[in-house]
Amino acid sequence: MQYDRERLPEDEANRVTRTPRASASVGNEPSLGDLFGSLAADMSTLMRKEVSLAKTEMTDKATTAGKNIGALVVGGLVAYTGLLVLLAALVMGLDEYMATGLAALIVGGVLAIIGGIMVMQGINTLRDMNLKPEKTIESLKEDKEWLQEQTK
Repeated sequence: MQYDRERLPEDEANRVTRTPRASASVGNEPSLGDLFGSLAADMSTLMRKEVSLAKTEMTDKATTAGKNIGALVVGGLVAYTGLLVLLAALVMGLDEYMATGLAALIVGGVLAIIGGIMVMQGINTLRDMNLKPEKTIESLKEDKEWLQEQTK
């Protein structure tokens, strides 16, 4: 009896050496026990690969979320800086009656607008992000169908 080493992960393919047991099979057909053993080994390998796929998919999504959170934080800091400049402009405007204060007001307004746009983009991107591991869910559904076909 030969086992397909390509279906096993590399570490198992190198360490697993099975010897065929005596079976009551006829001709070259494997026995029922051999078929169930092969099915169990295939399911074990399949489940390990599914877990690996889920980890990879969730890592990718977490990385994307982290980048968007970073943009949100930077946008908030830029908006906060704009607020500080606007407050300085208000103080200077009251003190100097608009000459220097007007310039500070324009700079502060531009920074506040840029920061607001960045914050809104970050919020919208995070709100629209789907964190479900869609590929893994679809693959698990396919695995379930395959297993049901194998056990018929």
